[in-house]
Amino acid sequence: MRHLRNTLYIFTENAYLSLDGENVVAKAEGAEIGRVPLHTLESIFCFTYPGASPKLMSACSERGIALSFFDPRGRFLARSCGENQGNILLRRQQYRLADDDVWSLEAAKRFIAGKVFNARWVVERTLRDHGLRVDEEAMRGVSRHLAESINAVELCADIDSLRGVEGDAAAAYYSVFDEMILREKDAFHFCERVRRPPTDRVNAMLSLFYSVLAVDCASALEGVGLDPYCGIMHVDRPGRRSLALDLMEELRPVFVDRFILTAINNRVIGVNDFEALESGEVRLSDQGRKVLFNAWQERKREQITHPYLKEKVDWGLVPHIQALLLARFIRGDLDDYPAFLWK
Repeated sequence: MRHLRNTLYIFTENAYLSLDGENVVAKAEGAEIGRVPLHTLESIFCFTYPGASPKLMSACSERGIALSFFDPRGRFLARSCGENQGNILLRRQQYRLADDDVWSLEAAKRFIAGKVFNARWVVERTLRDHGLRVDEEAMRGVSRHLAESINAVELCADIDSLRGVEGDAAAAYYSVFDEMILREKDAFHFCERVRRPPTDRVNAMLSLFYSVLAVDCASALEGVGLDPYCGIMHVDRPGRRSLALDLMEELRPVFVDRFILTAINNRVIGVNDFEALESGEVRLSDQGRKVLFNAWQERKREQITHPYLKEKVDWGLVPHIQALLLARFIRGDLDDYPAFLWK
C-alpha cells in the first residue's frame, strides 16, 4: 500500500526553490528561509513567481514528487513532469477505450453517479446534524432531486444527455449550499458558483481547492500508469488533464465541499483571511492560505474505511486508490469501475 507523505507549500511570493544534496531549499532575496529533505515529500505546491531550479525539477521527477506551480492568487499555472510512467500496454488500452463511445458513456456514468451520490450525502449529513438550523423543506427537496438524478444517470443514452443531468444536479446542489453555511452567513454568503474569477470568499476557496484536488488526481493517475490528459467525459484539449477532471468529479463533494464548509462552520477561516481586488476578484491572503492548507493536510491524514476495499486508509490516499481501481477496470481486471461512494 502506498504511504502518504508530506506536502510542502511555499507561500512566500519571492521565494525560489533549489536543490542542495537531498534537500529542497527555499531562498528569498538570497537568504535561506527553509529546507526540507526530499524523501519526506509526496508533493510540492509553489505559490511564487520565481519558480524552481531545473535541477530540483529533475530530482522531483526522478523521485515521483509532484511539483506544481500556482500564482500567488492561487490560480494553477503548471506542473513539472518527468518521463511518463507505466506500461505501454495499459495506455494503448486506455486510448482505445476512450475512443469507444459505448464504453466511455458507461464509465462516465460511474463518475457522475458517484458525484451526485456524494453531493446528496453532504446535504443529508447537514440535515441530520443541523436540521433545526436550515431550511429543511428546501434541503429535503434537493435531496429527493439528487436521488432522482442518480436514477436519471443510468438512463442517459449519450454523453450530452449525461452532461445535462450532471449540470441540473449541480445547480440543485449549489442552490442549497448557502444553507449549509451556519456561521458568519453575511461574510460567507454563497449565491452561485462563480469560477473565473471568484467574486466571493466561498468561491475563492472552492476554486483553489478544486485545482489542488485536480493536481492530486493527475499525480495519482500518472502513478498507476494512466495518461491524465486522455479524458473519458471531459473532452481532450491541449494542456488540460481531462481524465484527472473525470476522476475528481466523484470526490469534489466529500473532499473539497465538506472541507470548506467545515472550515467556515468551525471558524478555521475568518473574514480577515481574504483580500478583495479592484477587479472584483476575491482571494485568500497569505495567512488564509497557510491556515487552510494546514487544515487540508490534517484532513488528508484522517483515516476512513474505504467503501469498496473495506480497509482503513488515509483520506489523502483516496485519489490514488481510485486511480488504481480505474486502471484495473481499463485492463479488464474488474468488470466495472467502483466509484467512491461515501456516507
